[in-house]
Amino acid sequence: MIKEKRLIQIKEYVVKQQSASLDELVKEFNVSKNTIRRDLQELLNTGAFKKVYGGIAVNQKKLEHFHEREIRNHHEKKILGRAAADFVEDGDIIFIDSGTTTIEMLNHLKEKKITILTNNIDIIVGSIPFENITIITIGGVLERKTKSFGINYNLEMLNTYNINKAFMASTGLTPTNGVTNASLLETELKKKIVKRSKTIFLLVDHTKFGQYGLTTYCELNNIHYLITDKMPSQEYQNLLKENLVQFIIAE
Repeated sequence: MIKEKRLIQIKEYVVKQQSASLDELVKEFNVSKNTIRRDLQELLNTGAFKKVYGGIAVNQKKLEHFHEREIRNHHEKKILGRAAADFVEDGDIIFIDSGTTTIEMLNHLKEKKITILTNNIDIIVGSIPFENITIITIGGVLERKTKSFGINYNLEMLNTYNINKAFMASTGLTPTNGVTNASLLETELKKKIVKRSKTIFLLVDHTKFGQYGLTTYCELNNIHYLITDKMPSQEYQNLLKENLVQFIIAE
């Protein structure tokens, strides 16, 4: 098995189980202990995992429930969702990320004839009444706290679709960590979407600047438009300009 593919599968296995022993992984992936040790060291170097006696475990901070995040800064999230929806045109093939801000786009898309790819349950269910919206779901393991599907086993299906606009959510962004996410289950999907999409929109309210989550799914220079509710500090204005990111202040 190719090393990169094995690392992804080991990561998915450990995330699903929350922890795994060295012997367990040797048996599961049919490789030597030395190979597994080297693989685990690479995972440990990411900071997403921690070493435990005899193996490795997820080093994930508490992931807030979707409802807890949804009620925080709700007004700001609504105006960001409306501003983002203005960029969507009839005929677009878009990806809507799982997030309490991106979900606010749906109410402003119901009159448009578009195709939406998503891993978010609320987007899927909320689109049912709108026959003009074609929904393509990206299945996987259900993460109840984020109301989304993660550890998606069919990411290669995304190579079939020409996604012209992706609307991404984030736990936060910093100069050193880039654009981050709190859920390990969703990270590989987010990375794939960023690679496959022509134009990337990042929706973050003002509280997300200077914050960061467990994993980085892209760098700032991968983002084309950043939609927020307040002008960021001069440091972040300079950072966005250096990375050729256009920032939009929603009102």
